[in-house]
Amino acid sequence: MNNLLIAALSADAGLPLGITEGGSWLLRNVWLIPLLPALSFVLILTFGKRLPRGGSELGIAAVGIAFVLALLTGIAWVDHRDNSHDREVHVAVVQFDDHGVGHGDGSEEGHGGGHPSLAVHRTAVWFQAGGMEFTVGTLVDGLAVMMLVVVTLVSLLVHVYSTEYVHGDRRYTHYFAFLSLFSASMLLLVVSENTLQLLCAWELVGVCSFVLIGHWWEEKPNSDAALKAFLTNRVGDMGLLVGVTVLFFAAGSALPGRFGSFSIAETNALASSGMLSHTALLVASCGLMAAVMSKSGQFFLHTWLPDAMAGPTPVSALIHAATMVVAGVFMIARMYGVFFEGFQIGGSSINLMAFVGGLTTIVGACLAFVQRDIKKVLAYSTISQLGYMVMALGVGAWTAAMFHLFTHAFFKDCL
Repeated sequence: MNNLLIAALSADAGLPLGITEGGSWLLRNVWLIPLLPALSFVLILTFGKRLPRGGSELGIAAVGIAFVLALLTGIAWVDHRDNSHDREVHVAVVQFDDHGVGHGDGSEEGHGGGHPSLAVHRTAVWFQAGGMEFTVGTLVDGLAVMMLVVVTLVSLLVHVYSTEYVHGDRRYTHYFAFLSLFSASMLLLVVSENTLQLLCAWELVGVCSFVLIGHWWEEKPNSDAALKAFLTNRVGDMGLLVGVTVLFFAAGSALPGRFGSFSIAETNALASSGMLSHTALLVASCGLMAAVMSKSGQFFLHTWLPDAMAGPTPVSALIHAATMVVAGVFMIARMYGVFFEGFQIGGSSINLMAFVGGLTTIVGACLAFVQRDIKKVLAYSTISQLGYMVMALGVGAWTAAMFHLFTHAFFKDCL
């Protein structure tokens, strides 16, 4: 586990990033990990009530196998990195500095003095329209590997704990079906190769949270909390749509013969090499930041998160530790080249991301002081800790933010 974390946190710190379609079988077929809980969702809805344990056994088995595959993928990634210098890989290398932001000089020596970090990239054509191909695919690097392990492990623990927590519930099968879909949605978001795919997974996470927070919808406070979470996140999602659209057309203006690009790797490389205008990057960064503020509970779009504790406690653990609220932080880390250049994080002045994160840290901690409900205390604690992560990313501390995300997931899940 320690080796996996070290490999993940060094992926964008001082190491050049290349894209290859090589790698082991597991790295090339990482799509199997989100597929398993997605299949369990369908099977539980279809046959769950006919099974002895109401379908919970399918959910636990699927997430358990996904966790094993995530661990094996992590081991394969470490081997892939260790053996990369012995391979002849034809890639366009983008040099990354200490903050994970590329310079595009193609050199092999980074500030960290590391060797090339080769992300495994695989795509397939989804459909064609207007002379452009829309693809789906996977992008596996150290960040994705770390998140796969975190999400599958926490989800497995939540599934197991839920068997007794919701035992006898009238919607027992329904609960486990959407718990599996929730896990699958977050895993899909983690391995997404392009922003269109990320957007679909992002919305699926929001829908699943709405269903699970309002699991006991007969009580009005629960249904109100679910609706509040759903609507608040839709406000931020407008920013996500703006950001994705701006980046698509900005990439198209920089790529000859291309109308646009949804590829996350291409967009980060273009942003880091200075081929995209600063105005476009700033507008896109502000739009994406709005989505982060709503999804990750940043001030002033944080109000839904304490109310979301109205759902079953295992759902709250999954939301706070490994799925919904960390999705925003993950998106910043995944598209850090865009944010770094858009907000000029390398400069000496304060930027929007650091300001929002710092303010959220203080506001969340202060609000936790005056709560009398222990679940509300934990909710505001999560808000404050997410603020720390966003603030760290806002000042260029990419590795520290990801390490905090990793450790916070397990401690908050146990709480």
